[in-house]
Amino acid sequence: MEYKALIHAQRAFYHSGATRSTAFRIRQLTRLNDWISGHEDEITEALRADLHKSRLESYATEIGIVKEEIRYTIKHLRKWARPKMVPTPLAQFPAKSFRYPEPYGVVLIMSPWNYPFQLTVAPLVGAICAGNCAVVKPSAYSGKTSALLKRMLGELFEEKYVAVIEGGRKENESLLSEKFDYIFFTGSVTVGKLVMEKASAHLTPVSLELGGKSPCIVDETADIRLAAKRIIWGKMLNSGQTCVAPDYILVQKSVKDKLLKQMVHQIEKMYGKEPLLSEDYPRIINEKHFQRLLGLMESGRKVCGGGANRAALQIAPTILEDVTWESPVMQEEIFGPLLPVLTFYDLQEAIRMVNARPKPLALYYFTKDRAREAKLLRSVSYGGGCINDTVAHLATSYMPFGGVGSSGMGAYHGKDSFDTFTHYKSIMKKSCLIDIPFRYAPFKDSNLKWIKKFM
Repeated sequence: MEYKALIHAQRAFYHSGATRSTAFRIRQLTRLNDWISGHEDEITEALRADLHKSRLESYATEIGIVKEEIRYTIKHLRKWARPKMVPTPLAQFPAKSFRYPEPYGVVLIMSPWNYPFQLTVAPLVGAICAGNCAVVKPSAYSGKTSALLKRMLGELFEEKYVAVIEGGRKENESLLSEKFDYIFFTGSVTVGKLVMEKASAHLTPVSLELGGKSPCIVDETADIRLAAKRIIWGKMLNSGQTCVAPDYILVQKSVKDKLLKQMVHQIEKMYGKEPLLSEDYPRIINEKHFQRLLGLMESGRKVCGGGANRAALQIAPTILEDVTWESPVMQEEIFGPLLPVLTFYDLQEAIRMVNARPKPLALYYFTKDRAREAKLLRSVSYGGGCINDTVAHLATSYMPFGGVGSSGMGAYHGKDSFDTFTHYKSIMKKSCLIDIPFRYAPFKDSNLKWIKKFM
């Protein structure tokens, strides 16, 4: 299927100037926020159908984050959209210099299935607030939420402004063959490479929000009970299907047994003795990923868990020890409720282990020692993370969220979403009253003397 006509219509609408005023952008964001507020139950039902998420988890990790992002954006948009004056070198006197923000134009947003509402609408907020038109491609795996997104955006916006394309791989490939002004992709590293390859044909700039194996380091000074509680919370959100979930634990050898005991206790406390019977416990997205996780579960020894319900596509929270770096579970991003545990003897050893692998999207460190904290922060490169918590760093509009290296490129949330979907033109406005002659031919030695005084 070709989408040239749709993109042409959006480009024509963009060039009409309709999206440029901040008043227009704020109206669209306000309407979007009002629709979400009026349809929270339907959004929750769609997420329940796709991933068996509870009402609380659906609101906290999807709906609430989006609404807060919209509120923050509306509050600050007028300030962000103003041209910014910057200093002018003395050699260019008399002149004024400023950065002029303009939208890219027609953008493509490709979103995943694991947080299908949040990871579609949050980037769209950035595209709208920057003044772009957008084609939105949600995942076919989360079909109920994708259908709801198509209905929502269809009721709110004309297709020449914001359009939703449903479908799977065929539609993805067709869209990526078209020329967009910007592509924002959230998903796997494998597909991210394909997106970047396709974008390169048109020299289209991209943001890639990917993933990887995000470590969680626990040292001997940590509050072990609290660490266990926050690790299990972050890992088991969405049944582990979170790009920034703790992928594996590196625990200092002296406190390993204590941490394992506390994590087992926290699993039982949160989900009961039979987690697969818990109404609060999500499911795996489909049979393919269910089978993949069952295979990875055979790595190491099960400290707890191991149970599965094929009919419901649920796998119990499972902690694995006696795992090595060569184990299958350590060869790929887990993206499920399996938590391998490895040990280290001192922090420098843990740092070497993490740095020997691709840069992770997130890193979490539980410690009470500020010197160790500072050492880790300056020694390891990663997208973002937490000290003494997990996952929470992405739930804010005040900091950018994104990866580095193989875990992604570009960032968004809050002002960074506006910046991501904005091109800043550098403008110098020169005075017509005075024209300094030094730069013009014929050149004289005296001209060089004067230029050196200013440069």
